[in-house]
Amino acid sequence: MSLAMSIRGVGLKNFFENLIFLSSVSSWFFAQLIKMVIVLLNSRKKSTREILAIMVWRTGGMPSSHAALVSSLTTSVAFKEGIGSNLFAVSFWFALIVMRDAMGVRRSSGIQARVLNFLGRNVADRLDVEYHPVKEIHGHAPLEVVVGAFLGIFIAAAYASL
Repeated sequence: MSLAMSIRGVGLKNFFENLIFLSSVSSWFFAQLIKMVIVLLNSRKKSTREILAIMVWRTGGMPSSHAALVSSLTTSVAFKEGIGSNLFAVSFWFALIVMRDAMGVRRSSGIQARVLNFLGRNVADRLDVEYHPVKEIHGHAPLEVVVGAFLGIFIAAAYASL
């Protein structure tokens, strides 16, 4: 069977029925859904566009969808392949790097960008010059990552018991 036929037919069907894939996507989806509910409960009324941005694209907040996805991936691989497998080792280290990045690098750069934008706006107002703000990336607090990781582990365990 050629690669093109495999992608179009049985291979694509098998991919979308793969429990590792399904648990990972479900973990991401539920983390984003919980995040959206929390944002809606804690803030003013949001437009449909803002709600969709939170659900699909926006980063940061409780729980971490990054942590949920990678912990679900790693847990699913552990159930399917075993913790002694090469795939588990790769997914374990991948998950640690992603979660560390969410708490460390992305969080720090987001805080720095927020301060830089504050300073830039103040200087621009005082000197009457135009300032173009930098993008503020929203990282995660450690608790947001831990909650996301537990959510992913729970969902992967639920899929493994099916």
